[in-house]
Amino acid sequence: MEYNIGDIVRTKKKHPCGSKLWEITRIGVDFKLKCQGCEHVIMLPREKAIKAITKIEKKSQFEK
Repeated sequence: MEYNIGDIVRTKKKHPCGSKLWEITRIGVDFKLKCQGCEHVIMLPREKAIKAITKIEKKSQFEK
C-alpha cells in the first residue's frame, strides 16, 4: 500500500482516548501519526507503522 502525508488511516489497536483513526503527518524512516480523537502525536518506525495500519479511511487531497 502507498501512503501519503494527510491520509487518514485506521489501526489495529485503539489509542487510550478510544480512537482508531490517525492522520499521517510525516513519512520516511519513521511515520509521524496524529490521533484524530485527542490530537496526540506519535512517531513509529516504518515497519511497525505498516504492521499497525489496517486500511486507509480517507486519501489526502494533495496526492502526488
